[in-house]
Amino acid sequence: MKAVRFHEFGGAEVLKYEDVPDPKVRKDQVLVKVKACALNHLDIWIRKGLPEVKVPHVNGSDVAGDIVEVGEYITDLKPGQRVLLAPMTFCNQCEACMRGQQNFCRQFTVLGYLNDGGNCELIAVPRVSVVPIPSELTYDEAASVPLVFLTAWHMLVTRAQIRAGQIVLVLGAGSGVGSAAIQVAKLMGCKVITTAGDEAKMDQGRELGADYTINHYRQKISDEVKKITAKAGVDVVFEHVGKATWDESVKALKPGGTLVTCGNTTGFDVGLDLRFLFSRQLNLLGSYMGTMGELLEVLKFVFNGTLKPVVDKTFPLREARAAHERLEKREQFGKVVLNP
Repeated sequence: MKAVRFHEFGGAEVLKYEDVPDPKVRKDQVLVKVKACALNHLDIWIRKGLPEVKVPHVNGSDVAGDIVEVGEYITDLKPGQRVLLAPMTFCNQCEACMRGQQNFCRQFTVLGYLNDGGNCELIAVPRVSVVPIPSELTYDEAASVPLVFLTAWHMLVTRAQIRAGQIVLVLGAGSGVGSAAIQVAKLMGCKVITTAGDEAKMDQGRELGADYTINHYRQKISDEVKKITAKAGVDVVFEHVGKATWDESVKALKPGGTLVTCGNTTGFDVGLDLRFLFSRQLNLLGSYMGTMGELLEVLKFVFNGTLKPVVDKTFPLREARAAHERLEKREQFGKVVLNP
């Protein structure tokens, strides 16, 4: 089969479209023909070099396609079914997995991080990772869902426990996870303030449901939040940018407010004045992916059309380099998708 791999860490030029052996399917696995695989910023970090990543490596966490073969232990799926894959792997045997908290499993990892992912024509995965999808959902749309909607749901609904009437600040409307978070917050009855880097992306953020938009290159986020909220601040900040926005995110919170973070696309080394933290009684929460139960819960709203995947642009798999470059330049709004 064809796959995009890299044999050394570096820029997008290290990505190679090449022949690799077809995967061998175990008795407890499902073989899926990949129709679409969406990119995440994680793909870029892995390509540049993260601890424990071994080369040659195949990226790709968000996969949709058709079942072509099932192992003999699997009786509830059949070839030809349209499916998406859970964007993570776990042991499915430990105490955390048995509690339904797969993201606390010691073997938990994102698909395509410490194992080969979906930037290829065929992928073999455990049965637990396979979710049938409705015919109304295109492969590109299905691949644009798993990681970002699961992450947004776990951050806002499970960790921050957002409630109707609250005000939520979502950073980076143009990112995959930002576009998902806007919709999840609106679904839960919240008012949403979002940020973007240009007018077109601000307009698209409003189309997704955002009530207010801020240009994070031209306006100071905390000042604009104070204007919008009559100096009160927001109840929740959805943070995934890291160093570039951290101080402004903390300043945007109301007393007793909650900042929940899942990432650090601009750097992880941030500062914090503890006096500000305890005197304003702020809540700082970390969040990492989510559980299978949460994935199935948020997919209900995707499958019935309430939550909508945002596809930015598609590229043939052989043009993975151009797709990576688009993501690195932050030109996208929503998900960049590769089609084998």
